[in-house]
Amino acid sequence: MNILIFGASGATGNELVRQSLREGHTVTAFVRHPAKLSIRHNNLKLVQGDVKDYSSVELVVKGQNAVLSTLGVSTPLKRDAIVVDGIRNIIHAMEQSGVKRFIYLSFLGVKESRKDSGFLINHVISRIVRNEIMDHEEKEHLIASSRLDWIIVRPPKLTNGPQTGVYRSGEEIKAGSLLPTMSRADVAEFMLRQLASEEFVRKAVRVMH
Repeated sequence: MNILIFGASGATGNELVRQSLREGHTVTAFVRHPAKLSIRHNNLKLVQGDVKDYSSVELVVKGQNAVLSTLGVSTPLKRDAIVVDGIRNIIHAMEQSGVKRFIYLSFLGVKESRKDSGFLINHVISRIVRNEIMDHEEKEHLIASSRLDWIIVRPPKLTNGPQTGVYRSGEEIKAGSLLPTMSRADVAEFMLRQLASEEFVRKAVRVMH
């Protein structure tokens, strides 16, 4: 499958690239700074660009079978209009190109799922990163209003732990601890599973141990 990954130079994006290549996919990584992605592979194409530039996004979306986004904020603890506009550009380019499957990495602490996210995310972390959460909520709204076959993935706090393949997923599952965590490797595995699954199409799904 031809897949396009936005945010590929980030920690979770790196995991997506590694696992995608291991599974035999042809991967296009759209990054602002190619040097930040050290992976090299015959089935990996690096494209340098900025999501705020629609023409660049439109060009790279064409010919893909699916798009995955792990785009993070460039200004921690602040709103980031560029990333929100970037998601808008991705959606529009996909709709224009007829690429349907869009898998977006969000966060369990968004308002809709916050009450089930555990005490610390619900009452502490959500306040600290409230601006980033507001960006996620705005991007989720754009995605849910699109014509795409979208899947919004809401994990808890991410770690650099190993890929275990052991986790829960569902629209209504609840945290089993004060601060649920999940490895980026397991999140990447779950996101890639959605490429061929219809279970959570046009749904926001929670994933956690």
